[in-house]
Amino acid sequence: MKPDLGDLSAFMAVAKAGGFRGAAKTLGSSASGVSEAVRRLEEALGMRLFNRTTRSVVPTEAGRRLLERLEPALREVDSALDIVNGFRDRPAGPLRLNVPFSAARLVLPQIVAPFLAAYPDIRLDIVAEDAFVDLVAEGCDAGIRYDERLAQDMIAVPIGPRRQRFACGAAPAYLDRHGRPNHPQDLLHHRCITARLTSGALHDWEFEQDGKIERVRVNGPLIVQPGAAFDLAIESAARGVGIVAIFEDWLRPYFSSGALEPVLEDWWQPFSGPYLYYPGRRLVPAPLRAFIDFIKALPPG
Repeated sequence: MKPDLGDLSAFMAVAKAGGFRGAAKTLGSSASGVSEAVRRLEEALGMRLFNRTTRSVVPTEAGRRLLERLEPALREVDSALDIVNGFRDRPAGPLRLNVPFSAARLVLPQIVAPFLAAYPDIRLDIVAEDAFVDLVAEGCDAGIRYDERLAQDMIAVPIGPRRQRFACGAAPAYLDRHGRPNHPQDLLHHRCITARLTSGALHDWEFEQDGKIERVRVNGPLIVQPGAAFDLAIESAARGVGIVAIFEDWLRPYFSSGALEPVLEDWWQPFSGPYLYYPGRRLVPAPLRAFIDFIKALPPG
């Protein structure tokens, strides 16, 4: 029996994810469906492709050899099918983006709705995580990151506001009790809400004025993991826990409402906006090409 292309795709997804649940998430399927696909493939080939334990799913030697040849072949199949997609009146199909939480929170909300209205046949799949990932290995078409995190072999297209700032804020009641800092080093005497990096280290706060950089190792009663927990950090600051530092756009609604008061605004450090990036050594899928053209046509941020 000739192996099914879908079963081969399921095999590759399991090998990449290291398990059936991770593969099912990538494929938008169920773990049982992926497991059945791999079973059919093993039956068709007459050999075991994975060694399975309760803790891991690891390719056998035969599975590793198949994966080495299969991965580039399936990429060619995807490229061939996408050429046909280009003949449609409107691009169609999936577009998977890997983005940091800040972009999901601050950049994409202004883009997603009008893009999907313009291209109703495209299915947008957003994976939000702050860790830098291998786009190809994760099955993503493109990603969004800031320039210091971009690999040299990637094509980068500006997306979202081109100038942003790191900002500090605290509840007026907190500042009335503890005083208002006049210099970044004054933060050493304040309760600050800090973030822990993926390395485990605490994030230093950095400020800039007239070309002078000030770095402060703050501390305080609350530590959060960067990403989704930043909403908790901001809400805690608004309730008087301490001073928070994050993207200015994230804090602006709180400044406007009066829930937070800007702190050390003359020292807020600017940085350049994010980029959409994607591998440059392959055919660009039609949905991704449509997204690139869409953001290029947007008014400058």
